[in-house]
Amino acid sequence: MSKAILKLLNLKIMLTINVKKIGLAAGLTCALLYLGCVIVMATVGHEGTVKFFNSLLHGLNVSSIIRMDVPLWEACIGVVETFVLGWLIGACVAAIYNALQNNS
Repeated sequence: MSKAILKLLNLKIMLTINVKKIGLAAGLTCALLYLGCVIVMATVGHEGTVKFFNSLLHGLNVSSIIRMDVPLWEACIGVVETFVLGWLIGACVAAIYNALQNNS
């Protein structure tokens, strides 16, 4: 009987997500995606960047909104902002998941 109770308790513990860790993972993933965009823009030029994002966005023409002369300080702020937004999204997902698990 006690083994069955311990097994149920372990199962409940396993279903809880660490909010800070998921937030960090999501934030770092978003920051890496942002840095990937920076690398694309730095290596393939305006035409290559437009082609890349046009194909990524299902043919949406981004040529009029792509700005290639982004200063370094602005790109750094963009990485930080993207990380923070990603962290908040990941933390919210984990917190909502945990709240729903506690209600069931």
